[in-house]
Amino acid sequence: MSDTLPGDDRLPRYRRVFDALLDSVVAGCWQPGDRLPSEQSLAEQYGVAPGTVRQAISNLVHDGVLERRQGRGTFVRQPNFTSAMFRFFRFESAGGEALYPSARILSCVRVPPPPAVAEQLGISGRASAIHLSRLRLIGEAPVLAESIWLPYSLFKPLLKVAPDGWGPLLYPLYQELCGQVIAHAEETLTFGWCDPETADLLNVAPKTPAISIERLAGGYDGTPLEWRRTLGRAEKFRYRTEIR
Repeated sequence: MSDTLPGDDRLPRYRRVFDALLDSVVAGCWQPGDRLPSEQSLAEQYGVAPGTVRQAISNLVHDGVLERRQGRGTFVRQPNFTSAMFRFFRFESAGGEALYPSARILSCVRVPPPPAVAEQLGISGRASAIHLSRLRLIGEAPVLAESIWLPYSLFKPLLKVAPDGWGPLLYPLYQELCGQVIAHAEETLTFGWCDPETADLLNVAPKTPAISIERLAGGYDGTPLEWRRTLGRAEKFRYRTEIR
């Protein structure tokens, strides 16, 4: 076998395969949901043993970049954040049926980020960011207010989206227009109250008790891509866990 493996030859070969596969995912050579070539094909491509490829893939599966599907092969994992927020907030009809809020973008502007946001996103305080203000509604009643920050250099196509072109989910739009895939996120939950601006959006009195959920989301390679804060009335909050 010829050695066609990229990377630093001082590193273990499985690590070089790991890096090469990760680079391909980050670069968009394989999109979320795409199936990778077989381990044998990759071994021939990189000039390594199939076991070396298998070890690299196992590590990428462990890191949440890839997933194995029994009898079908290895795929780029498609993260699903659709219902994540509603683990913490419960909205129900009068009959007890679960209700899921719609989304409305109130503004999308290019502005300097606050220092704390710039630090979270790993961008210079002098660099621009895109700020989205979004409201979640049940019918016409506002229930969640969201402040979303994105690096301008990576997400500037969003500034051209028409008011009616956003749709209910942002992450598919990030991928389609900007080539940025949200692969993982960390959330921090705190208790507080509604500031005057949020209170106005939610049609409640200032200092109404609120739950704040801060999310830092990143790409497959760990690059920070989005910081957001979601505020909702504390009375709609729930926490559920199972202890065995």
